[in-house]
Amino acid sequence: VQLAESGGGLVQAGGSLRLSCAASGRTSGDYFVGWFRQAPGKEREFVAAINWSGGNTYYTDSVKGRFTISGGNAENTVYLEMTSLKPEDTAVYYCAADPRGNIRRYPNWNSWGQGTQVTVSS
Repeated sequence: VQLAESGGGLVQAGGSLRLSCAASGRTSGDYFVGWFRQAPGKEREFVAAINWSGGNTYYTDSVKGRFTISGGNAENTVYLEMTSLKPEDTAVYYCAADPRGNIRRYPNWNSWGQGTQVTVSS
């Protein structure tokens, strides 16, 4: 599956952004699509994931209540709605698909997009 992110940008603290991840190629079947982020000098970290066909969602604790992942195979697109953004949310955000094993570990994911920069100013 091929993935392409869009929607990043510069926003003030407290603002909102919506990221999109368009999937192409093998988009049928039951698998996960997720979002990770990587800040300079830090390891890539799990943000959220959604089951492609069933809609079950998972979040890292730091974004619960602020971020919402949605979408799936009806549109071949997954969204990450980000609200109440904080400067510590600044990172390159990556879309990923088709994990094997623990979905919170980035090495377990097989397909990646090119990333989109999100910058939150204080």
